[in-house]
Parts: sequence; C-alpha cells; structure tokens
Amino acid sequence: MPYALFCNDSQISKAYPDEADVWQLAQRSGLVVDVSADEERHGPRRVLDNDYEIRACRAAHGEDPAQNKADAERASRIELQLGS
Repeated sequence: MPYALFCNDSQISKAYPDEADVWQLAQRSGLVVDVSADEERHGPRRVLDNDYEIRACRAAHGEDPAQNKADAERASRIELQLGS
C-alpha cells in the first residue's frame, strides 16, 4: 500500500511506495523536527511538524508511486549538483 503526506486530513504529496520514502520527502521539505528525549527513549526522536502526518493511501488513478519516488530522487540529485 502506498503512503503520502497529509495535513489536516488533506493529502498534500504524491503517493510513494513506502513510509520511509515519505519521511525522506518530509525531511527535505523541512517538516521533520527533533523533540527532547522522554523517559522511555534514550535521546531525541524525529517527529513531523504540527498537523502533518504520514498515512497509507490509495494512489490516484494512473499514478505510479514507484515513478514518483524515482522522480523525487532525480530532483534531489539535481538540487545537490546545482548547490555544489
């Protein structure tokens, strides 16, 4: 089942093959924050900024989550090359 980024119950990203892909997208978009350690964990943990969540979803008609992932990776590599 594909996953996507949601805000206030609205899907705001394309569908991606798995949850880890959406975490990477959220990280690149500045939506991931570190929170202080709690008593159950040892060290800070990463969470999504307010009102954002990653959920399983259905891909839109004709949408290919694997192609979305490949496109995002290609765009990320281009950004790195331009930033060098």
